[in-house]
Amino acid sequence: MNYEIVNLDQKTIVGVSAITGNQDPEMGTIISGLWEKLYEDGVNAAIKNKVNEYAIGLYSDYSGEQYCVTAGNEVSKAENEGLAVKVIPAGKYAKFSVHGNMATAVAEAWEKIWQMDLDRSFSADFEEYLNSDWENADIDIYVALK
Repeated sequence: MNYEIVNLDQKTIVGVSAITGNQDPEMGTIISGLWEKLYEDGVNAAIKNKVNEYAIGLYSDYSGEQYCVTAGNEVSKAENEGLAVKVIPAGKYAKFSVHGNMATAVAEAWEKIWQMDLDRSFSADFEEYLNSDWENADIDIYVALK
């Protein structure tokens, strides 16, 4: 799977979060529940100071087999009470660009990424959804590197 190395500035994300892990039998339900909260429960519309309309799926706070998942948006300033605020650190990332069904293309890409020998830092990995076309989504996946 091809990727390019990019250097990113720090990003602030506001959204909804939950703890899960790859071994958690409820992982899919937990993650899809966050996206439902973001869009169906009106959280997305309430997020203030969005930098753009790209949805972000962030994986952070890695601890053993668990991590925090956040579904939200990048903001210029965090001003929402009651929502999670996470920071994507500035640094070096492997950028993977995928296209296809929003759910299956991302899942298939992550399966391949987890098998790759990347020098990962496990600080913050994220997906950036560049459009909202469920069947023909353009998604960039960023994996933090040491």
